Amino acid sequence: MSINCVIIDDEPLAAELLLSYAKRISYLNVKGTFNSAIAAMRELREHPVDLIFLDIQMPELSGLEFARILPPQTRIIFTTAFNQYAIDGYKVNAMDYLLKPISYDDFLQACNKALEYITSQQIHTSNKEKADRFIFVKSEYKLVRINLDDVLYIEGVKDYVKIYFDNGDKPVMSLMNMKRIEESLPSPEFMRTHRSYIVNMMKVKVIDRLRIVFDKVYIPISDSYKDEVMSFLDSHTLL
Repeated sequence: MSINCVIIDDEPLAAELLLSYAKRISYLNVKGTFNSAIAAMRELREHPVDLIFLDIQMPELSGLEFARILPPQTRIIFTTAFNQYAIDGYKVNAMDYLLKPISYDDFLQACNKALEYITSQQIHTSNKEKADRFIFVKSEYKLVRINLDDVLYIEGVKDYVKIYFDNGDKPVMSLMNMKRIEESLPSPEFMRTHRSYIVNMMKVKVIDRLRIVFDKVYIPISDSYKDEVMSFLDSHTLL
């Protein structure tokens, strides 16, 4: 488990101290240090992190003001020389509040608390994603549950889609266009290889001359989708 973090403090010595502490903790990956919230804002917008060590009293934009505009999933550990901000810190859902001068033991304890929280959130998200790996489609006036892990490929047949499975279940037909079902599937796990086919790339075992082979079924990779498919394959190919 690795936690991406940044340090924001307008006092160079304070920032250097926190950086030295962070380098001693194996699971912290420091992505940068900044001398103001304004300086950090653009970088964090483009490259979000899990955790911010954030000074409160800073020019232009205080740590408390900055915390209120951060994404809710970003955890904050406030670092300050003034204990009167503690209550305000917890109002913006701070993970912890460290009073300067900060000892390594206090820093480590706060980081361990953040690690425990972030790990539990990731496990919760992972479990939810696993639980949500299904869709319902209409077929013959019924709603049929489709477990995504069982889907082999999907074929477009006129105004219908035909969903094939790798567990021997009978294919399911549903009145729906390919674009609609493609938008409901996780990418790049499910990838369009042809205007008439969407393939579960996790199930692909053999590719023969730009054709995906499932037993005796050959699914073409058309020119329109070739670059995207080949890019995916190249990223998983050892030569």
